[in-house]
Amino acid sequence: MKNIYILLLFLVGNLVIAQNSKSKDSITSIEEVYVTANKTATKKSEMPVAIHKLSKKIIEETKATSMYELVNKVPGAIMVNLGNEQHSMAIRQPMTTNSYFLYLEDGLPIRPLGIFNHNALLEINQFNLQTIEVVKGPTSSIYGPDAIGGSINLISVNPSLHPSFKIGIQADQFGYKNVSASGSTTFGKLGIHVAGLFADQKDSWMAYSDYKKANINAKLVYNFNNKTKLIGTIFNGNYNSNMFGSVNESTFLNRNYTSQTDFTYRKSGALRTKLTFEKEWNSNSKTSITTYFRDNKLGQNPSYGIRWTTGQTTAKGEINSNNFKSYGALIQQIQNINFLKTEAVAGVLYDYSPITYFSNQINLKANLNPGGQTVNTYENLGENGVKLADYDSNVKNIATYIQTKTKLNHDLILTFGMRHDIMDLSYTNYLNNTNGNQKYERTTFKGGLNFIINKNVGYYVNYSEGFTPPGVTSIFRLKPGTGGNTGIPADFYYNLKPALFRNYEIGGYANLIPNQLTIDYAFYLLNGQNELLNIRQADNSFDYQSAGQTRHKGVEFSLNYYHSKQVQFRIGGTTSQHTFVKFDVSTKPSDPLKNLDGFEMPSAPKWSGNSEITYKPNWFPNFRIALECQYVSSFYQDQINTVKYEGYTILNSRLGYTWKNFEVFTNILNATDKLYAYNVTRANTANSPATYTVAAPRTFMFGIQYSFDLKK
Repeated sequence: MKNIYILLLFLVGNLVIAQNSKSKDSITSIEEVYVTANKTATKKSEMPVAIHKLSKKIIEETKATSMYELVNKVPGAIMVNLGNEQHSMAIRQPMTTNSYFLYLEDGLPIRPLGIFNHNALLEINQFNLQTIEVVKGPTSSIYGPDAIGGSINLISVNPSLHPSFKIGIQADQFGYKNVSASGSTTFGKLGIHVAGLFADQKDSWMAYSDYKKANINAKLVYNFNNKTKLIGTIFNGNYNSNMFGSVNESTFLNRNYTSQTDFTYRKSGALRTKLTFEKEWNSNSKTSITTYFRDNKLGQNPSYGIRWTTGQTTAKGEINSNNFKSYGALIQQIQNINFLKTEAVAGVLYDYSPITYFSNQINLKANLNPGGQTVNTYENLGENGVKLADYDSNVKNIATYIQTKTKLNHDLILTFGMRHDIMDLSYTNYLNNTNGNQKYERTTFKGGLNFIINKNVGYYVNYSEGFTPPGVTSIFRLKPGTGGNTGIPADFYYNLKPALFRNYEIGGYANLIPNQLTIDYAFYLLNGQNELLNIRQADNSFDYQSAGQTRHKGVEFSLNYYHSKQVQFRIGGTTSQHTFVKFDVSTKPSDPLKNLDGFEMPSAPKWSGNSEITYKPNWFPNFRIALECQYVSSFYQDQINTVKYEGYTILNSRLGYTWKNFEVFTNILNATDKLYAYNVTRANTANSPATYTVAAPRTFMFGIQYSFDLKK
């Protein structure tokens, strides 16, 4: 499959090069400015990191109904679609739900320390994004915990100078539809931008997959003068979804898109507000003060919480609730020290987040398929009185950071950063009526050099660290086989250690044909200690363990070719290997395999890539068509490396035509109607059945959008 993918890219690339018109458009410049890596506007040639930007143009032409359609365009990133905008992620990591990725909204984390949620991006309104910046590798030295595999910064649209308005609708043949609208203007010194999104799905291709989502965003910018401004943002969103979960192998192969449950769900509500005061004292000094508030509520009966042992006619599930609020402040100073040829960014953060959480076990009836090896449907028999978790906690995060960029000479730039984080967690655990305190503390560092060969070529070297403490829900989770009616005292995961990663990286960029052809690449080695692993048990439950050591290494690459206004081509991807270096998976004498040193990690494809060719013909003005190829190679389904899933290659196509203020468009996803799964997992036990996160069949998404701008 990998060879087919490379051959396709080669043929498409030659097709592009065979065109004979010349381009006057400039491609993405190596001098383009980014804001995520250094928390201030910085040229790409002066940042020793692998960073990628999705422009407003890409976002607008993709017309994504879910964030994975955008993030998967980033070289080295796989955003796994878990259905109804739920997701997991893989950036310098296997596909995982662990807290190894930082999701930012205008530079501020969407979640506080210790309360990571792998589904956080489902709260985002993709039609309210100006750009998306993705930093690959650890950035804990400036952003703190969770910034390990990658950091995704979602930068929202700013108010327009002139009155503008946009409204659009989208729908597919499977019962999905959305309506998006936005309006923006500036009155004197005050700019306002408001955007809303409502999505609804009923009776889709997968049974029991209805969902609704409603978001509203607002941004106000008040300019006191050209050096002082106040920025306020507010987001409110609600999400209500059935959770159809994964399917067994027979259901997958037969394209029998039935759900084993009709009672699982996910309901969430989120409110985020932020107020930032920015003051530019002079050309060398700038101060910002930000206060913020978060209020998140999540209740669910999750499909992934079902625990069933092969052959049994009973099973267990859970109902849980996770609510938190955050009160925080961030003060940051940007200072140029001219006599040292240095720019320094320094800040201090305080975040206080009280949490309430409970998880109650429910009894289920398992209606088996013929043969008794798989389940046809589950029935909810109600709660059984067993509590899996029940606690209140107050999480405090205090952090200070500094990052400097020094021009040693015209061609050599040194970057150094460090951050000190303190996580103080006080709690009341109601399962064993105990009070206590957990404290995690860490200083992380970063150092890098940029070598600017000329205006078209540059290299960098980078060392960076990343860390994350155990998630609060992991710490207070009841260990399997303890508490409740087991007769064994309740036991918890108080002994989990913070995960620490050290990243070594060499990369570069080149403008091979000025204003036409650019390449970016990065070679990395990411060594992990105490990496938190979810070990799937025979009954589909998970036990948490900290692996002694892991290793992640690979090469990321991208190529962009702008042949002309008519034809553009890009290719990006990664080849990587994710390995257990030291991991004692079991201490049970009955288990045949207790040590996984040297084994490949599951859900870790060695190759992945995304390429796209776009054609905008001169003979048909305002029309566009794009063909996209997504490739994911084979990967192991279990930790003991017994069974592989073959991976997949899929094609997507996007067409659009603009007439006056109207745009009509069609997205064809999985154009060849390929049967494939985003992920396949199974337990380490013998004869454990596989579960498939099934992908949608060929989908036709139709839409129309109306826009106007009084300036035009």
